[in-house]
Amino acid sequence: MFENLSYLVLQQYWWIIVSLLASLLVLLMFVQGGQTLFSQLSKNETEKSLLVNSIGRKWDITFTTLVTFGGAFFASFPLFYSTSFGGAYWVWTIILFSFIIQAVSYEYRTKSQNFLGRKTYDTFLFINGVVAPILIGIAVGTFFTGSEFSVDKLNITNVGDPVISRWQTAAHGLEAALNITNLSLGLAIFFLSRLSAGLYFINNIDNEAIVKRASKQVKICAIPFLVFFLLFVALILTKEGFAVNPDTSEVFMEKFKYLHNFIEMPVVLIMFLIGVAGVLYGIFTGAFKSSGKGIWFSGIGTVLTVLALLISAGFNNTAFYPSTYDLQSSLTIQNASSSEYTLTVMSYVSLLVPFVIAYIWYTWKSMNKKKVSEDDITGDDMAY
Repeated sequence: MFENLSYLVLQQYWWIIVSLLASLLVLLMFVQGGQTLFSQLSKNETEKSLLVNSIGRKWDITFTTLVTFGGAFFASFPLFYSTSFGGAYWVWTIILFSFIIQAVSYEYRTKSQNFLGRKTYDTFLFINGVVAPILIGIAVGTFFTGSEFSVDKLNITNVGDPVISRWQTAAHGLEAALNITNLSLGLAIFFLSRLSAGLYFINNIDNEAIVKRASKQVKICAIPFLVFFLLFVALILTKEGFAVNPDTSEVFMEKFKYLHNFIEMPVVLIMFLIGVAGVLYGIFTGAFKSSGKGIWFSGIGTVLTVLALLISAGFNNTAFYPSTYDLQSSLTIQNASSSEYTLTVMSYVSLLVPFVIAYIWYTWKSMNKKKVSEDDITGDDMAY
């Protein structure tokens, strides 16, 4: 089956898989958004416990998706993994550290003998809720704006210093936050996570006061989300992009490259437009109708939108991880992927993905059969 596919098709297949995992990760960041809303949506400890336990039952799915995303990227595009994770390590270290303190917080927040106190763990959750979405958005933004690194595969033969990729800035990735395009995407994802959390609380919590406050927060967060998202889209569609000559593999700058990608890949453009429409409709139903269905429209729309953006960053002869230091060091799905044999073997393993998604869906549905209420947290030793 997969062994009959060409090497390029396998590379494209795995770019779609990785992009889908990234899209699911952005969707699941409603957990991070919810952690930034605890104090705004609750007026007492009982209401805060409702919010924490509503989100707390899903936090490990987000973390697992992040790890799976990283593992899939490492296996399918190892040169990107070594270049980005090895070069821009301050960004990824801060992101991972924020997830570590999140895990610790949910584990020990309500334990009677925790020496840091509940407020400290709530602060940790808030930090993770702010840092993770913004920095992940900034990191993804570099797929369109580029980073300063060089790649020399021949250096692997240098016994004394066999380093293929070298980062060219002392900030090791943090400099990306100074780019308006990257920052606009990071802030867009941050506010999207907050409004998605509001939609999720409307769907999942049986408390009229919290639902009313969550609906108000959806309205508030929708405005900056739309501002930063539209700014990001406008910037990438009007900027020069990193194109690849299919005959010579030479990387060069092309005006309106990402706009051309959408036009030349109409299916991706349609996917993007449907995704944006889904997010907008989800916001409308949650903000003005307090409908629990808003999270589903917004969630599916988020996945489609992010998937379309990432496909446009890697397909149609585009460098998905461009280098502004040395254009020819830019990474493409052709020069950064694993071997044909590795991709073929991994493709058979990927057939298990639908079963994993089905299991997650079943587990999610089982956990959400009944809305979270005060009865669920009273006297529950496992409550967060």
